[in-house]
Amino acid sequence: MKHVLLVATTTGYQIRSFGEAAEALGVRLLFASDRCDRLDDPWWDQAIPVRFDDQSGSVAAVVAAVAGKIDGVLAVGDRPTVLAARVAAALGLPGNPPDAAANSRNKLATRRALRAAGLPTPAFDAVPVGANPSDVAAGRPYPVVIKPLALSGSRGVMRVDTESDFVTAFVRLRDLLQSIDIRAERDGAHDQVLIESFVPGREYAVEAVLTGGVLQVFAIFDKPDPLDGPFFEETIYVTPSRATEATQQAIVQAIGGAARALGLRHGPIHAECRISDRGVYVLEVAPRPIGGLCSKAVRFQLAEGESVRRRHGDAGQASLEEVLLRHAIGDDVGGFTRETGASGVMMIPIPAPGVFRGVAGVEDACAIPGIREVLITAKADETLVPLPEGRSYLGFIFARASTPDSVERALRSAHARLVFSIDRALTIVG
Repeated sequence: MKHVLLVATTTGYQIRSFGEAAEALGVRLLFASDRCDRLDDPWWDQAIPVRFDDQSGSVAAVVAAVAGKIDGVLAVGDRPTVLAARVAAALGLPGNPPDAAANSRNKLATRRALRAAGLPTPAFDAVPVGANPSDVAAGRPYPVVIKPLALSGSRGVMRVDTESDFVTAFVRLRDLLQSIDIRAERDGAHDQVLIESFVPGREYAVEAVLTGGVLQVFAIFDKPDPLDGPFFEETIYVTPSRATEATQQAIVQAIGGAARALGLRHGPIHAECRISDRGVYVLEVAPRPIGGLCSKAVRFQLAEGESVRRRHGDAGQASLEEVLLRHAIGDDVGGFTRETGASGVMMIPIPAPGVFRGVAGVEDACAIPGIREVLITAKADETLVPLPEGRSYLGFIFARASTPDSVERALRSAHARLVFSIDRALTIVG
């Protein structure tokens, strides 16, 4: 039996999907995650407790626990990527150079690497989070986008068009970076703010894998909703892309060039880019798969003869997690291609802050032709926080149809059927 180590946070949605894929393949999963090391296996999964702010100690703990027992390493989520790279290097397993993983996780380091490689890059600079926002705002060519260096999912990202807007947004971002949950990460990247010129254009996402530096693209996703600010909440992903063949080739070339510039070599890739009249601007290349439950929007046709290795599951299709597990244990995944037809996902946005009470219309949404599943992940009585401070969605809607246009229509129609009950949160004044 092959063994794969998943380095993850305790809150990741995708762990269950990897578990199902591993069971189908007969692969054994081991876990390393940021759970409490003072309780005896609180999640009943025999995971190795690690701390992402103590890389050396965590690498030593993982290596001591799994040396000689695993065949591959995968990171699930952004924070685990550097530790996963360091563990793979320590065990002599295929993976990314730790410095490359660290640079891909830090938006400032990414910008510097892409600029040094001569790739299209917005004008940018970084300032301390404690800087005087009025001084930083003065004399800049607007619009600009301010960003945290190491938060994911567009959290903390804001477009500003004037100096006064800049001051307000900067203070808002500073408050976020100095909040308890973020300071608890003990990440020095949170001590700076990235400021870059706004790049107009349409955004795309790319799901791919690197094998010894060679890029294999699984899917290019359209993001049909304009992402022009003031916040950048992603909602709909649809594949295959409706962009021209030339545009898609340019996207693939840009993502490949960015991966090389960062030094990434082996493993899953999730990349984001924006196309303007000046070319393809790569926003990020993360050495991990697409996050949350969005991987359900990517399914593969099994390569000839591959079904014989599976214990159970769809005889004709494989999940993204299955393909990545195969890749992690050294299988050739070059024969896997995305399913025919179109698919997509809507990450249901939080419309307003408050306390979630429930949702109506799920059955009506599921009845829309093309809708495969509606998953509401928000829990009753949960406090909802929208972007830019928030980091979650109300849930996910999945669709499949013959064309990307049909998928997009189905997702929008299903979302229109949902009615969310959100009570306004009370402000306590003391």
